[in-house]
Amino acid sequence: MPNSPDSPELPVSPASGIAAVVFDWRGTLVSELDARGWVREALRRRHAAASGAVVDDAAIDAVLSRIHTPELRRRLQAPDGNIGEKRHRETYFGVFADAGLDDALARALWDVDSDPSYNTFAADAAETVAALFDSGRAVGVLSNIHFDIRPFFRDPPFDRIPERAFVLSCEAGVQKPDPAIFEEMLARLGTRAAATLMVGDRENRDGAARRVGMPALIVEPLTDPATRQLGRVAAFVAGHGDPR
Repeated sequence: MPNSPDSPELPVSPASGIAAVVFDWRGTLVSELDARGWVREALRRRHAAASGAVVDDAAIDAVLSRIHTPELRRRLQAPDGNIGEKRHRETYFGVFADAGLDDALARALWDVDSDPSYNTFAADAAETVAALFDSGRAVGVLSNIHFDIRPFFRDPPFDRIPERAFVLSCEAGVQKPDPAIFEEMLARLGTRAAATLMVGDRENRDGAARRVGMPALIVEPLTDPATRQLGRVAAFVAGHGDPR
């Protein structure tokens, strides 16, 4: 994995000791479809051209019962499933085939999973990121994802996040919870682990930042973008609040 140590180490904030904040993407900065929402949208896409087609709870349950067996669920959540677009595709389409899904539904499920338009920034994401920059702290994005999400950050204040501060598993060839991906982010930012806060919605993935010495703040998975919970970041940075 390439390192980018050319950035000088940032000074640590004397107020809190936090020089940088790293955010997970889906479920943290932006809303994420839950399993039912994912299947619902895929069924809508598949049936879009079918007159009178109805996507009801029974149809959603039928699909989920096929793909959420213990074995297939494990494969969908494989620890290397997002190390590249090809690997992600092989994993997902392999699961869909073994679940007996038709080709049109399999493609629709893939398309929904790969479509960033289903994700909306949290109501307090912009103000949180702006406040961090205004206080002199660096901001990074660390995501297990199979496609480039940088175009999603075109608008202020997200456009202030430099390209080097995005670490995406599909490019890094490794994904959370592997310590190597957190170390890559630290190298990109030029900050010490203890001065770099990881913010995410999954303890088993984002919480793994603690293994390299980074503090971690775990928030509830964001499914409703109107939810305002990123104020916990400001509280932590200011030296208040429990990071666990």
